[in-house]
Amino acid sequence: MRVTAKDKFESIIESSDLISRDLSWLKFNERVLDQSKKDSRSIFEKLKFLAITASNLDEFFMIRVGSLYNYLDYDKERIDYSGLREEPFKMRLMLECQQFHKRQQEHFTRNLLPNMAKDGFILSNVRNLEPEEQETIKSYFMKAVYPMLTPMVFDGYRTFPILMNKLLIFGVVTLAIGEKKDNRKLSFVQIPANIPRFFEIEREDVVVYIPIEEVIRENIVSLFRNVNIESINLFRITRNGDFTLEESEDMDANFLEEVKRKLNERKTGRVVRIEIEEGYSRWMVSLLKERWNIADDSIFKVERASMLDFTGLWQVIGNKRFKDKLPQIPPPVPPISYPAVGSDDIFQVLKTRDILLHHPYNNIDPIMELLDAAADDPTVMAIKMTIYRLAKDSRVTKTLLRAAENGKHVSVLFEVKARFDEENNIREAKKLQKAGCFVIYGISNLKTHTKLMLIVKRDENQVTRFVHLGSGNYNEDTARLYTDIGLLTTNEVLANDVSEFFNVITGHSMPSSYQNLITAPRDMRKQLIEFIEQESENARKGLPAGIFIKVNSLEDSEIIYALYRASQAGVPVKLIIRGICCLRPGRPGLSENIEVISIVGDFLEHSRIYHFHNNGQTRTYAGSADMMVRSFDKRLESLFRIEDNLLEKQLMNILSYNLRDNVNSYRMLEDGGYVPKLPQVDEAEFNVHKEFFKVSAKDVLKVSLVS
Repeated sequence: MRVTAKDKFESIIESSDLISRDLSWLKFNERVLDQSKKDSRSIFEKLKFLAITASNLDEFFMIRVGSLYNYLDYDKERIDYSGLREEPFKMRLMLECQQFHKRQQEHFTRNLLPNMAKDGFILSNVRNLEPEEQETIKSYFMKAVYPMLTPMVFDGYRTFPILMNKLLIFGVVTLAIGEKKDNRKLSFVQIPANIPRFFEIEREDVVVYIPIEEVIRENIVSLFRNVNIESINLFRITRNGDFTLEESEDMDANFLEEVKRKLNERKTGRVVRIEIEEGYSRWMVSLLKERWNIADDSIFKVERASMLDFTGLWQVIGNKRFKDKLPQIPPPVPPISYPAVGSDDIFQVLKTRDILLHHPYNNIDPIMELLDAAADDPTVMAIKMTIYRLAKDSRVTKTLLRAAENGKHVSVLFEVKARFDEENNIREAKKLQKAGCFVIYGISNLKTHTKLMLIVKRDENQVTRFVHLGSGNYNEDTARLYTDIGLLTTNEVLANDVSEFFNVITGHSMPSSYQNLITAPRDMRKQLIEFIEQESENARKGLPAGIFIKVNSLEDSEIIYALYRASQAGVPVKLIIRGICCLRPGRPGLSENIEVISIVGDFLEHSRIYHFHNNGQTRTYAGSADMMVRSFDKRLESLFRIEDNLLEKQLMNILSYNLRDNVNSYRMLEDGGYVPKLPQVDEAEFNVHKEFFKVSAKDVLKVSLVS
């Protein structure tokens, strides 16, 4: 039997102990697409999840595929976890992407488009409208759209225009009247991002959405007078958005200029994907392929019955007319550790107890209340924060500005390298800097991903430090949609650790150790491996052992092999990993005792929790770090230990509930695939995205992870 190159590549992939990070990410996006296929969801929810898969895929091509091209274009060696070199891996990756793209398109055209009318809306082209509606469209085009459009011709006299990342573009092939085909020209018409994706017509019983490309297509002849239009081709390009800052010791104005320069480079980064409507001009595509050095496997064809760029569906989802047809998130419940009655003074509450917040089931208000109170309280001396991502109209920034105006010392580390939030963070940081705050724009070649806040308050002769440590950003918007963990405390041990860590961030200090904080890039990988190895040692001695971890991603090979060794020693390992997982569970002789599940549902699972049984002397941590090379080596991260019995039980219960979920969960297979984890016979549905709104202290105190 003849062995093909494809068979050989498959054999290499299957024999690897590790799963490709990029192929694993595509499996994650498949799980998001699966949410769009669930019969239990309304069509608006289905459109939402489809739009999410599209924006996810855009970022994947900009960053991950862009990074791969950095190796291909500059002849750098790269061996993927799959065992494949750059070119074979790119072929396999593009095959998977093409198949996923096809499933997206088929789902939209077969399952979603035919069912829109019964929910009060339709997508239509101009020619299917009533005559008076067509006139409305023509008037809209001439008054609002036509002045915004600029045809840009490419020929022997004019340079090739800069086509923008992720915009819809018409490629129009024209020929002067009477000329031969050899003299045809190619013009580009980009649709500006500030034109709404759909023109809306409200009928009595239905909203009609006309895609902007159909409005322009119907009237594009007005841009090309007295020439023959040979073909009109709608396409969209994705450019490489991956860059690594060449850092220097000079991290002030020069650093900001470097960030801005790199942001501008995204506009002209190499093209890594073309999405194009079927029926396109082969002459045009041949020209674009040669111009951008792109192969056929990076060209993604879209049926005319479908649409380019599903992210535009957010306009439909956000229509206020359909607000009641989207599921309403239940109101947040009070934190289990927050007193039901008593003082309204958040400072007084925290002097008597720690508070563990589990977002979005508990809202972000206690954090904001603490920050608000600190800004106005005359006895508060200083506020220190790390900021990675903020809401667009950030309450945090406004409060810090007020604190500075009230004479507080305000220190803020703004991570200006937070991907796709760079410009917003630079803008917000400059506001604070102008108000007199001490602002740091990132640390050397590290991203500051840790989430920390420290408030110093002097009452008479006593100084109290109020600390918040979390897994999520100080972002009021995402706090309603992401599951995250936050700890509010005045615990002196943690306060000392956090104070020391801020000295590392803002100054030149290297503490010898922390008591209840694990930090990266210095200690985190080493310490986590030591915890894993201790569980292995306990299991070999016949002592109770167990590892329970919930993170967004698992990619670090040193951690993975430590978990493999734990499995071989007999340690039960339960991993709850939303996205990328490069570990193979259930492989004979390697990982029989490792179970991996992924939860994808109404909320984005973002919390990180690490629990080690430790022969009954449990170690439980939460924080900002995933188990990735970048988290351990390239980011400032922190994990904080929870010692309070009730709060530790809360974290253990979160792990327990996640493992019980049979509505949003997928079980990972040895080959890297996933299957839904469904209720067994006579087993009731258990949906964590509902159950956490009902959990009580009584439920929490009963939890046990290792029997």
